[in-house]
Amino acid sequence: MIEGARWRKWVFFYVPMALFLLFLLFPFYWMVITSVRPDGELYRPWNSTNYNPFWTWNPTWVHVRYLFEETLFASWLWNTTFIALASTAISLVCGVFAGYALSRLNFPFAGSLGTAIFITYLVPQTLLFIPLAEIIRNYRLGDTPWSLILTYPTFLIPFCTWIMMGYFKAVPKELEECARIDGASRWQAMLYIVIPVAIPGILSAGIFAFTLSWNEFIYALVFLSSPAQKTVPVGVTSELIRGDVFYWGPLMAGALLGSIPVAIAYSFFVEHYVAGLTGSVKG
Repeated sequence: MIEGARWRKWVFFYVPMALFLLFLLFPFYWMVITSVRPDGELYRPWNSTNYNPFWTWNPTWVHVRYLFEETLFASWLWNTTFIALASTAISLVCGVFAGYALSRLNFPFAGSLGTAIFITYLVPQTLLFIPLAEIIRNYRLGDTPWSLILTYPTFLIPFCTWIMMGYFKAVPKELEECARIDGASRWQAMLYIVIPVAIPGILSAGIFAFTLSWNEFIYALVFLSSPAQKTVPVGVTSELIRGDVFYWGPLMAGALLGSIPVAIAYSFFVEHYVAGLTGSVKG
């Protein structure tokens, strides 16, 4: 029985998990190898002698230095960080208050309004950027970070509101009622009782909003034109792909460095992220 259980564990757990991890981590491994591979190996024909696409014996930092010395990659990183943090903060504040109101306050059509808010998240961004571009042009915000900071919440707030609605519903109402009985106002009960309990949900919504803001491409491509104002996704693809010439080394180095902040955010808050999603689903 013990040997049979061990065999089943290998077949149904260890082997599928290993294949899943290999499939998941291979793109990052490929980016690392391509980032440190010399040009002589990158553009070597596949049928040449000593060709090894999965390893290099002559790693180099030329491509990383090219990013920071020959392009505006440092400015792109700063622009992306500032835009992502600002739009995430705006979306979280609006999402927390809207989610609390829709889940805690009893008013007509609260459930229908919550569903309508979430449906707006499902509207494709390709349908929204044309009217949003007209608004940005009228307010003369084009080619500035504020053109993205003010448009990203249009698709971030609905999702944050939906996440927080589900999580606030999972928080027992008795906690808030006890605070109200002890003399706290609704604002104080929300600020000191409900929100601290809902921290996992807030972190979950914040990580998701930050990820969407960091990786967004369409709005950044349309609203930002000068190289100094671009974000990492737009800058890397527009400045390192010239016609049919692909600078694969700097491209992979930029993609790798651009994915590190998101990976760090998930690695530090993964437990809160899973707890927040679980609480919102239960709610």
